[in-house]
Amino acid sequence: MKTTELLTKKQNLVYRFVRDKIRNRGYGPTVREIGEHFGIKSPNGVMCHLKALEKKGLITREPNMSRAIQLASEPTNRRGLPLAGRIAAGVLHEAVEQTERVDFAELFDNSTKDLFVLEVQGDSMIEDQIADGDYVVVRKQNVATKGDIVVAMTDENEATLKRWYPERRRIRLEPSNSSMKPIYVKNAQVLGVVVGVVRQVG
Repeated sequence: MKTTELLTKKQNLVYRFVRDKIRNRGYGPTVREIGEHFGIKSPNGVMCHLKALEKKGLITREPNMSRAIQLASEPTNRRGLPLAGRIAAGVLHEAVEQTERVDFAELFDNSTKDLFVLEVQGDSMIEDQIADGDYVVVRKQNVATKGDIVVAMTDENEATLKRWYPERRRIRLEPSNSSMKPIYVKNAQVLGVVVGVVRQVG
């Protein structure tokens, strides 16, 4: 009997939602996203489902990290890297999700589960040779070194592509465009660090 057959109907729906987000977006959903999707008003209600999925060996979770849900086992034979959406290289905006995949097989090892792709919108990173319409390849990780180019997510679920500078009581998200000013936020989470840029020509 498959493990998924031991789930309640709602647990199975939550598991499929989590699995689809991780596969297609590159990282797991927040408790809030799960609650909004299923109309669960209490975060504790969502956590009960996640704890059940973890107990049944379908997911793993890291404490105190909102997007640390991972699949306990995930096939790696899908071709291409997941196109997680479009990312603002300008002002903050709400993250846009997509479910496509893009094949950069000649440039990157597609067998890794730690990479995903974002299409860049805006020109705030042009001095790092990242232009509007380019694709950035991002390694999923929740820590970054000062000065890294990161995908950062604020508490308001807004994502941006900037250089990461944690300061004493705030975080400075620095554009690579001398005509633009940095963005200052109190809280932000690193979703990944840029490891490559791909530009479509022609």
